[in-house]
Amino acid sequence: MKKRLNELAEWLKIEALSELNPLITGVSINTRTLQPGDIFIPFRGENVNGHYFVQDAFDKGAAASLWLKDEPNPPKDVPLLFVENGEKALQQMAAAYRAELKTIFIGITGSNGKTSTKDLVAGMLSPYFNVKKTEGNFNNELGMPLTILSLEEDTEFAVLEMGMSSFGEIEFLSNLAKPSFAVITNIGEAHMQDLGSREGIAKAKFEIISGLNENGQLFYDGDEPLLRSFVERVPSINTKSFGVGEQNDLRIAEVTFTKQGSTFCVEGELKEEMSIPILGEHQVKNTLAALLIGKAVGLTAEQIRESLKYIVLTEMRMQVVEAENGAIFINDAYNAAPTSMRAAISFVEKSTIKSNKWLVLGDMLELGENEKQYHEEISSSISNAAFAGVCLFGPRMKWLHDQLAGKFNQDSIIWVENNYEELILFLEKHIDKHSIVLVKGSRGMKLEKVIEPFRK
Repeated sequence: MKKRLNELAEWLKIEALSELNPLITGVSINTRTLQPGDIFIPFRGENVNGHYFVQDAFDKGAAASLWLKDEPNPPKDVPLLFVENGEKALQQMAAAYRAELKTIFIGITGSNGKTSTKDLVAGMLSPYFNVKKTEGNFNNELGMPLTILSLEEDTEFAVLEMGMSSFGEIEFLSNLAKPSFAVITNIGEAHMQDLGSREGIAKAKFEIISGLNENGQLFYDGDEPLLRSFVERVPSINTKSFGVGEQNDLRIAEVTFTKQGSTFCVEGELKEEMSIPILGEHQVKNTLAALLIGKAVGLTAEQIRESLKYIVLTEMRMQVVEAENGAIFINDAYNAAPTSMRAAISFVEKSTIKSNKWLVLGDMLELGENEKQYHEEISSSISNAAFAGVCLFGPRMKWLHDQLAGKFNQDSIIWVENNYEELILFLEKHIDKHSIVLVKGSRGMKLEKVIEPFRK
């Protein structure tokens, strides 16, 4: 973005009172990451008032700042725009800038796999187009406007992750982004405590069609009956399904895994063999969304195949970490819900990379009143014939431990409530160069700490 302060005032439908009219080249809500030329947006919360940092923002090179009309003592002789609400002003600026852009927007949501699919789509397009994607967790009602306002005018594709915790949030984000392509990766159990049921989660995710362009396309997990039922209710939208089942427009026919990644064949809309430097059948399934988008924007199968070879996912998504003793850790510790937990466990069970297979599993959070049942049910996915042992971490994993205690002997299963060191010492006794270890839990469990002492 490169706009004069007066232009931002026009977007906000307010008067620019300052005679100064600096060039604005970005937007910041945090003085620690502010760049020279940014306009600073101070938020006022219960514990922090961003207005106290406005002078610091100017000292660090801010070109201008917003200021709430009811906040006293605005600084003098600096360019300010006075607004009623900082968050709404940010969103209003993003909507105005979005309307000026010729960028093709791609919106991605789902219970699991949003970030991986975003990385896959952006990585596939990047060799051939000017692409910008959501960075970090900027996938909400503050993060997405900041991402939109960070786009250069010549950005050809913007790949935006859309997160949510309650109804109406995806609808807002979709109407702001107005995507040409939308993806729903799957429906799991994350945010069950806020949305009540998987049906509620599906309804919330399906809000992504709210802002879909008139000629836009929706790509969705066709293995999920809940999504198929929502699609059937809106026959006017252009859809393509992906997954494993024969009913899908693009489906996985065959997958093989090595330490270097996954090779797979697809049938339907494309009949090709592809490879990604990423492990897991669920990651292959996420890749199908990228294939459909690549085909829709005119990439050839060879172009898609070549770009997928060099995909890099955000850390802690089925990330291979080689240990000093020759063991391999699969770091999937960014997040967890029953659907993604079962998928990751299934991958390790089927894998032939290493023979001595271990699980390190942490609590799954935000599952609502049925969280005990969800943890217990994971036991059906864990076979003592396939796995040498299981390490469980967190108070909720005691429920899974009680289910598994009869399957595994005492020396091959451990439950620890909050002591990482105890888990590390247990693993040191059991894993060697023949071992593959899945590490997975919700973000709040920070299970990647278990891996650090083993790294090369």
